[in-house]
Amino acid sequence: MEYADVVSRTLRWYRHAARDLPWRRPDAGPWAIMVSEFMLQQTPVARVLQPWQEWMQRWPSPVALAEAPGGDAVRAWGRLGYPRRALRLHQAATAIRDDHGGEVPDDYHSLLALPGVGSYTAAAIASFAFGRRHVVLDTNVRRVQARIATGVEFPHAGPTAAERDLAARFLPARSDRAARWAVASMELGALVCTARSPRCDQCPVRTLCAWRTAGHPRYAGPPRVGQRYQGTDRQCRGALLAVLRSTDEPVSAEELRLAWPDAAQRERALASLIIDRLVVSRSDDRFMLPT
Repeated sequence: MEYADVVSRTLRWYRHAARDLPWRRPDAGPWAIMVSEFMLQQTPVARVLQPWQEWMQRWPSPVALAEAPGGDAVRAWGRLGYPRRALRLHQAATAIRDDHGGEVPDDYHSLLALPGVGSYTAAAIASFAFGRRHVVLDTNVRRVQARIATGVEFPHAGPTAAERDLAARFLPARSDRAARWAVASMELGALVCTARSPRCDQCPVRTLCAWRTAGHPRYAGPPRVGQRYQGTDRQCRGALLAVLRSTDEPVSAEELRLAWPDAAQRERALASLIIDRLVVSRSDDRFMLPT
C-alpha cells in the first residue's frame, strides 16, 4: 500500500472538493471548531449548520456560554438530538473559563480532561483548531481506510487497535499536512466513499483502492443494525424536553403526561433525564431545565 500516494491524491482532491463550512474558514477560532465537533457527533452537517450559527452568535466564546444557565444551553440545542451534549459543552465552557483563562486549550491531554471530550473529539480539536499531528478516526475515515487498505466494505462496529495502527501509517510526518489529511480523509468519506452509494468513479484514489480492485465484495461481517428511534425512550426523552424547552417556567407532571401517553415509559425517560441532570425535579412536583 502506497500510503503517501493516497495522502497526496486525497489532499489534491480536497483543495477543490471541500465543502465551504463555516467552522473550516480561516476566521473560525478554536471555540467555533469545538462547538462544531460537539454538534456533529452522530448528527449530519446539514442539521448542524443553522444551530451552530445561532449558537456562535449567542455565545461567541467559552466564557459567554459559561456565564449562561445550563438550561439555556439545553434549550438552544433544540432538536439536534442527544441533548447531554449541550450540558457537557456548557460544563466544558465552564472548565475553560475557570481553568484555562477562557481560552480553549491547545494540547490533546488538556482537551481530553474537559467534560464531554473523548479521545476522538480531543484529537479533532487539536488537529483542526491548532494544526497538531493526531490520528482523527471518525466513522468516515474508518470506512475510507478499510476499503482502501484492507479491501473490505465496512470496518468493525467500533474502532480497534489494528485500525488505529493502520491510521498511523497514513498520518504524514509534518503536523500541518497531518491536520489537512485528517479533514480531507473525513471529507472523502462524507462525499465520495459513502456508506450506501459510493461514487468510486469520482474517487481520487480509486486506482489504489483494494476494495475496488477486489470487485467491491459485499460486507461479510456481523449484521449492521441501524438505530431505531420511533417509540424509543430516546424519542420519549425528546418529547419531554420539547415541552420543557418551550417555556422558562416550571412544568407540571400533567403537562408532561400530555406529551407522551405511555406512563411507564414516560416515568422511565423522565427519571433518566433527572439522572443526567438535564431536568431538575422540584418539591412541588414540577420540573424544569437546569439553571
